[in-house]
Amino acid sequence: MEEVKDDKTCKGFVDRLTLGIIRVLENLPGVLDVRFVEKPPAEKRCLLSWEQKNNCTLPEDLRDFYLTTDGFMLAWNTKLENEVVPVGCMMINNVAQLRPLIQSNLYSLPNAPTLADLDFDDDLEESDGPEKPHFDSRSRIFELDPCNGNGKVCLVYNNCTSGVMAQQCEVWFLDRSLFWHYLTTSFTAYYRLMITHLGLPEWQYNVTPYGPSPQAKQWAALYQPLTFHGDSHSDMAGESLLNKLDPAKAFRGKAKPPTPKKKQAAQVPASGGSTAKAQGVSGRHSVTKR
Repeated sequence: MEEVKDDKTCKGFVDRLTLGIIRVLENLPGVLDVRFVEKPPAEKRCLLSWEQKNNCTLPEDLRDFYLTTDGFMLAWNTKLENEVVPVGCMMINNVAQLRPLIQSNLYSLPNAPTLADLDFDDDLEESDGPEKPHFDSRSRIFELDPCNGNGKVCLVYNNCTSGVMAQQCEVWFLDRSLFWHYLTTSFTAYYRLMITHLGLPEWQYNVTPYGPSPQAKQWAALYQPLTFHGDSHSDMAGESLLNKLDPAKAFRGKAKPPTPKKKQAAQVPASGGSTAKAQGVSGRHSVTKR
């Protein structure tokens, strides 16, 4: 009995942690091998050590997440023509892998360009949106999700000062061309966004001006019917994809064709009727004789 209770408790915990997405995926046509990797919670001393090492305070929602599970991993496949194809992957790095975003050792030569060289001047940035992260000391950037090589989801602390503990952070997406795109203000909002998109390939590119690849759009059209709204960058972006139905026009009976009016014969005075008929007959006889 205790093992049965423990199994039910574990399933209930996983269901709450994944917001029930596992059951949703298992009921989708063609989806198979839904795999969720259970991980033990992180220790408080590891979180304190991370904050002291990076001089940043973890947000409360991310701290609670790590105290529940040290990272997140959920993947699923599909079957196409008797071949298993990996499609979805939802991932959050554990505390040990929540590392600062640094460039590769390939660019460690003396005169090689650095990530800081890619920063644009403040005059070129958009003033109406949130301040974009910087690759220099003004921002502290940590990798949350490697996105299978299609970019990086990062935890970003902006307006940092040397020697001062950073407090406020946001979640941003860094695409493969090293451009920043704003995602959410909190980790909880990003977590729900990740669950909603089922971990589909390149779903983060929906917030970019150019959108995901055509293949990723096809996967989204197949397995994301509730949140996928087609190509948001097309000319029809502002219009609904639903057919607009006007009941007054659709269910209105067919209009009957108007009945043609009969031409009324011209009234001729009674006195001159016989004379006109006689003239018509005599005219026909005269034509025949000719």
